[in-house]
Amino acid sequence: MDGTVLVADDDRTIRTVLTQALTRAGCKVHATSSLTTLMRWVGEGKGDVVISDVMMPDGNGLEMLPKIAEDRPGLPVIVISAQNTIMTAIKATEADAYDYLPKPFDLPELMKRTAKALSEKRPLHSASRGEGPRSADTIGEGADELPLVGRTEVMQALYRLVARVMNTDIPLLITGESGTGKSLIARSIHDLSDRRTMPFVRAEAADLSAIDGPAKVLAAARGGTLLLDELTDLSEEAQARVVRMMDAPGDSLPRFIATSQENPAAAMEAGALRQDLYYRISGTELAVPSLRARVDDIPLLCAHFLTRAENEGAPHRRLGDAAREPLRQFAWPGNVRQLENVIRRLALTARSEEIAVEEVEIALGAQSGGEPVVSGGATLSSERLSESVARHLQRYFDLHGDMLPPPGLYGRILKEIETPLIEISLAMTGGNQAKCADLLGINRNTLRKKITDLDIEVTRRRKLM
Repeated sequence: MDGTVLVADDDRTIRTVLTQALTRAGCKVHATSSLTTLMRWVGEGKGDVVISDVMMPDGNGLEMLPKIAEDRPGLPVIVISAQNTIMTAIKATEADAYDYLPKPFDLPELMKRTAKALSEKRPLHSASRGEGPRSADTIGEGADELPLVGRTEVMQALYRLVARVMNTDIPLLITGESGTGKSLIARSIHDLSDRRTMPFVRAEAADLSAIDGPAKVLAAARGGTLLLDELTDLSEEAQARVVRMMDAPGDSLPRFIATSQENPAAAMEAGALRQDLYYRISGTELAVPSLRARVDDIPLLCAHFLTRAENEGAPHRRLGDAAREPLRQFAWPGNVRQLENVIRRLALTARSEEIAVEEVEIALGAQSGGEPVVSGGATLSSERLSESVARHLQRYFDLHGDMLPPPGLYGRILKEIETPLIEISLAMTGGNQAKCADLLGINRNTLRKKITDLDIEVTRRRKLM
């Protein structure tokens, strides 16, 4: 490599490692822990590439990007950050960063991207979005509450793709297993895009069944975003109507986003998805990874869910090191949604501030049909559900000492039991609500109401038990 690299990071170890690695690669390096110093160097014309942390003692690195672009058009800035959320990637892209890497970063990967930045000539100030980059204050307020967190490469690749496609008009197809957050990603794309002040409409098969259904849907989503949930669940007639909707003339058409639990190409070959619809909706395909494909994100997700539970009134909890291993080894057929339910229950039922490995194993055993799962491959002795519930409830009361828990305990406990019962029953019946209601022994309308009240996501599969 040949060139001068400016490094800004408040971590002395990172500055040392990057200085040594870049110097060995043939670069000149100026390193600082101050954004003020970095901006002075940029203003003086120093540096061919900038590598900057986000959170610095004297400011936010992302907020400096527009100033760098103004002072030095075309100067590549590689952002590194320990804030491993989709918002960091989105903000970096909005601020026209050359690249973005999460901490802890892979040094060879950072070196490769730095070499690429040094070898390329960037166009002068590539803010081609018309109105230029938006400030961080205007982007997706509240989106940090989304469980779209992770530092694994598959999640970082997802973040970068979301950042690239969110302000385009190209139809988007989001694929992935149940519980991975497909609809959530669709909503976040809308909320972070230039269409965020326009309607977001979620259309299902029933909304398209009537003759005037498509017209009503288009009118409701005018200029905004239209989400077609579980594309392969739509009938042949409904799919044909979607094709006509997408071909309709006009300047106020919504952006079309669809989700699919099934492989759309395989569904098309099997005749479950029209070819013309597939080719129209798959302008960009975004594959959401399963939790099994990113087990290194599980501790980060657990911390996120424990913080959320604490903000909602649960006691402060943290996972011990040993307690993380069975979570990493579990299959997680329900993906992130299932993990959230497990962690939220542990936040309420754990005996002490640090959640023990035995408590995690018992919780996972309940997810596996009653036998507790342990990291060594053995199982703990099973117990009846009523005994387990009684034990966990007694622990919950004990945590409050001489005080009573907050009012509303009955509803909270019933929700903790009802939610996984209905979610697992829906999963085992392939999302068929009639079969699920029959399995549970309740009226279908009752099931529908509970699904709505408990905010349970329903996805359909072709193969039903």
